[in-house]
Amino acid sequence: MTDLPYQPRRFARHRAPILVGVAATLAACAAPAPRTAADAQNAASATPMLTLHREDVLWIDRLSFGLDTRIVADYRRFGRERMLERQLDDADHALPDAIASQIDVMEVAHVDVVQQLAGVQAAYKSINALPDGADKEQARKVLNDAGNKLAYQAIRRDLLRALYSPSQLQEQMVWFWLNHFSVHQYKGNLRWLIGDYEEHAIRPHVFGHFRELVLATLEHPAMLQYLDNQQNAAGHLNENYARELMELHTLGVEAGYTQEDVQQLARILTGAGINTGDAPKLKPEWRPLYVRRGAFEFNPARHDFGNKILLGHAIDGKGLGEIENAVTLIVRQPACAHFISHQLASYFVADNPPPRLVDKMAQTFQHSDGDIAAVLRTMFLAPEFNAALGGKFKDPTRYVVSAVRFAYDGRPISNTRPLLNWLNALGEGPYNRATPDGYPLGELSWASPGQISRRFEIARAIGSGNAGLFDPEDGTTATSSGFPQLSNRLYFEALEPFLAAGTRTALNRANSQQEWNTFLLSSPDFNYE
Repeated sequence: MTDLPYQPRRFARHRAPILVGVAATLAACAAPAPRTAADAQNAASATPMLTLHREDVLWIDRLSFGLDTRIVADYRRFGRERMLERQLDDADHALPDAIASQIDVMEVAHVDVVQQLAGVQAAYKSINALPDGADKEQARKVLNDAGNKLAYQAIRRDLLRALYSPSQLQEQMVWFWLNHFSVHQYKGNLRWLIGDYEEHAIRPHVFGHFRELVLATLEHPAMLQYLDNQQNAAGHLNENYARELMELHTLGVEAGYTQEDVQQLARILTGAGINTGDAPKLKPEWRPLYVRRGAFEFNPARHDFGNKILLGHAIDGKGLGEIENAVTLIVRQPACAHFISHQLASYFVADNPPPRLVDKMAQTFQHSDGDIAAVLRTMFLAPEFNAALGGKFKDPTRYVVSAVRFAYDGRPISNTRPLLNWLNALGEGPYNRATPDGYPLGELSWASPGQISRRFEIARAIGSGNAGLFDPEDGTTATSSGFPQLSNRLYFEALEPFLAAGTRTALNRANSQQEWNTFLLSSPDFNYE
């Protein structure tokens, strides 16, 4: 294979210096030339054409987890605005039967989180009562292995949906909100909870009102356990969740709230915890205030009923209603509208999104009372979005999933462990961010020489064989072998007309189809969208 000098894109404002000269990793393709502002404006206002243009392909790439024949055909059939509306309305976008059947047999698809968590807690209690020794260690290992298996099923389900769901924007938003409201599977019992957290706290609310999404995550045992709010009680404050709820989830670190606001919110959150057993015995006056929803419990005996002042507003002491009122107050702050809009634009548009676009999105957020779908509509149809196409470096998840989507184009894989291994190697393993800030969204975090080198090896693995994707997970004989033919109709329709000259040069120098595949999947044309 010939090493060619990698040429960073001229229009990226903050290119990581370490990318320069990383030759072998991206096979040295020069980037496509930037479009002019006039071109961007014309593209944004033009009626969608049957013939794809470069900005159409890049727009599809941003909307989805990557190109495949189906999503390209949908764009040609419906055009930009109608396709966006269909993606925002995910009610009738069923998974392919072969994928739905894989998910349906998973334990994680049918587990009752209350019963599961109660059983796990009882099992750990029994194990802890055993005398130290080999039997105790073996019992703990068996239980931990069962939790790891359930967590892997949750990850496998997410990856299959990202690869094959026709509701591609929904799947991207599931990833985005899981990252925004991040939890770490290896804390406490969270590995047993992450599948339910995604399915019931995140997925139903990805296009809804932001307030409902915040409340859903607030009441889920995964978040309550991860940020320690089950330990938060009157007279024994734990401020962890209160601080992250404002700093990371809603307002941002520069919103102007104070440490006193954090303490007041922690007082408001007292009593919100987890219970999978019997209801507590309460004083008669507290019984009407007790709330139980699934594994979530609001226990008035643990709540601070004193009056509070949050962000300059009085919050009367009245139990669970305080939490709901506090969340409403927080999400209706202009700082929340701006922070969430900026986070969305950082993920979908640019590492440093245009302030004018963020302001437009924030206005939509406020006028719609936090309607996420409305904010996304403002973003995806804005001329600023179109002008940024081609300059966003894919994070590891978008890279890995888009590579497999493009390589196998709807063909069902049997094994998702290679994808998980690649994501772990790239440092963006699902549910594996130890800190609550979620994975970074910008290029500088994912463009080191080591990162680029790993991407090249992933491109080689996918382009040179099936990479284990068709090996059954039970270790039996593979059902398929060989490597994908990437110089196919999808390639000639959606990629080949828009390739940079450097990419074409590198592809022409390939000595085999496998090497050609590797060059394409590791090129800047494929790594940027």
